Amino acid sequence: MPGPKLSDLPPSGAGRFAKSFPEIWDAYSALGKSCAEAGPLEADTRRLIKLALAIGARSEGAVHSHTRQALAEGASVESLRQVAALAVTTLGFPAAVAALSWIADVTEE
Repeated sequence: MPGPKLSDLPPSGAGRFAKSFPEIWDAYSALGKSCAEAGPLEADTRRLIKLALAIGARSEGAVHSHTRQALAEGASVESLRQVAALAVTTLGFPAAVAALSWIADVTEE
């Protein structure tokens, strides 16, 4: 199996994983595609949900990744910030502030 092209790889840790284990990455990518196509949600809604899940998991790298992808797909910075603000009542103020900081890492580059 040829594996992913370098230009298609995400930055940082996920990109290193994809280069080291291309067959696993291809299977993981196919699973993600199947999950995305399994229901009626539109792409922009799915992306914001994925960002919220990353915030809930407190995964800085995933928040960076989903922020980049959301911006590339046309999401506004304000909508990304609102996702972080929504975390206050469920995850707590510190988690929301951390999420806002991780989003800013990407949006203020």
